[in-house]
Amino acid sequence: MLAALTVRDIVLIEQAALEFGPGLNVLTGETGAGKSILLDSLGFAVGGRGRAGVRAGASQGSATAVFDPAPRHPSRALLSAQAMTSEGEIVLRRSLSADGKSRAFINDEAVGVGLLKELGGLLLEVHGQSDDRGLFDNATHRGLLDSFGGLESDVRAVAEKYAAWDATRAALNALKAQAAEAQRNADYVRAAAAELSDFAPEAGEEQKLAGERALMMNAARIAEDLSAASQALSGERGAEAGLASALKKLSRMQEEARKRVAAAESALEQAYAQTEEARRELDGLLASLDSDSASLEKKEERLFALRALARKYTCTPDELVRVAADFQIQREALEGNGQSVKSAEAAVASARAGFVNLAKKLSAARATAAKKLEAAVAEELEPLKLGHARFRVALVPDEDGNAAGLERIAFEVATVEGAAFGSLAKIASGGELARFSLALKVSLAQAAPPAALVFDEVDRGVGGAVADAVGLRLQRLAETTQVLLVTHSPQVAARASRHFRISRVGDKTRIVLLEDEARLEEIARMLSGATVTEEARAAAKRLVAEAATPAKKSRKRA
Repeated sequence: MLAALTVRDIVLIEQAALEFGPGLNVLTGETGAGKSILLDSLGFAVGGRGRAGVRAGASQGSATAVFDPAPRHPSRALLSAQAMTSEGEIVLRRSLSADGKSRAFINDEAVGVGLLKELGGLLLEVHGQSDDRGLFDNATHRGLLDSFGGLESDVRAVAEKYAAWDATRAALNALKAQAAEAQRNADYVRAAAAELSDFAPEAGEEQKLAGERALMMNAARIAEDLSAASQALSGERGAEAGLASALKKLSRMQEEARKRVAAAESALEQAYAQTEEARRELDGLLASLDSDSASLEKKEERLFALRALARKYTCTPDELVRVAADFQIQREALEGNGQSVKSAEAAVASARAGFVNLAKKLSAARATAAKKLEAAVAEELEPLKLGHARFRVALVPDEDGNAAGLERIAFEVATVEGAAFGSLAKIASGGELARFSLALKVSLAQAAPPAALVFDEVDRGVGGAVADAVGLRLQRLAETTQVLLVTHSPQVAARASRHFRISRVGDKTRIVLLEDEARLEEIARMLSGATVTEEARAAAKRLVAEAATPAKKSRKRA
């Protein structure tokens, strides 16, 4: 709900403040008093282009609109998504400098005009001669029709089916791209896989081969050292011979003496055994060097080939194992891609069938809802002096379909007998535009999203029974949605739940909330003109009394 509007230094208004209530809020007053300026200022505050300008002599103007929407209103979700405070009142403010530059604020936080307009569109709908949003924006028509027909759950189910179909198409395209890439490189992939498979690289092989090669290249010098060490142990004057001689001498000693040298003899025996073992180990290494030296050339060839393959496939020698596995997978994929693509195509066909089946059911339900909406609007047009106009909901087939179904939806109207249908925004008369939007809004009252509605002179050019029909419909609409309008019709003003009189006193705009007698006097003025007669006052009382009749009874007379 729109709670309040404050305007400072906009066009002719130096300062104005209005507090609105639920139901039907009307603004009346003489032409030029500033009623339309207030509505322009309200539209400016919520992000519209409007016709607002800075008052002459002022350096800056501003318009502030205060809203108090329901806790679960979409506007609060939008604020939360922007990491902004979404609790309590929502204050939209926009300032305008004399040079034409404007700034936007939400709850006193500076924002872009785009966000202000998006939020304002959720909180307020303005219907008038220059309206280009709300009902007159084709982008909203699908949602309005679906809401009118109670099709929201069906729409969500279709969107889920479309998303599943879209996912299978993406998977198929990716698989085809992969297959095409593999096919373009098929000969290379097969050759690489075969080459690496035949070579059979092993993890850590380069380090192992490099170590063995280094050992073999120094084999001669190492062999000399090993031979010398072995000779030092096993030669005529080597360690083994010396230890054997010492043990032999100890074994010839008298028994009493041998007891004394038993420990020494035991140590010498251990030393002899270890020396003998060391000599055998050295001889074994020497023999090994002699046999491995013959394979040096073979190991070098393997090492050099390993490094060459690594350079060829732009990787390290240790990564060749992984590269070989990758090429093997690609080679196997070449053989199995045909079947994989067929399986993916079958999945796409199945997902599309599921989407189309559900979307066709939604299309049928939309067609039924469209006929009901057309009939509901047609019932409203005659009392609003628009009986010559025809309204239809165009369901334009979309062969490819989208997440919303198999058709595009547009509300269209023909205002002249025999004329072709066109978009709502192309209705020629401003008065017709406002009354047509009223007929639509009444028909969609239970389905349209909760927002305050603003009508600018919806009763222009009509009077008598038509004006009464306009007032009745506005009153009915205000039962579920707050309505704000500028009117010159006493029949409409009489149905207001909150009535403001706008007047010019000198060069200033004055706003008064009318109660009881003052309200009756204003309605009488609207009936009789400058001079208010007793007959006009009596007629005003009758209008107010009739407006107080329950809407159900009034609806029967409409």
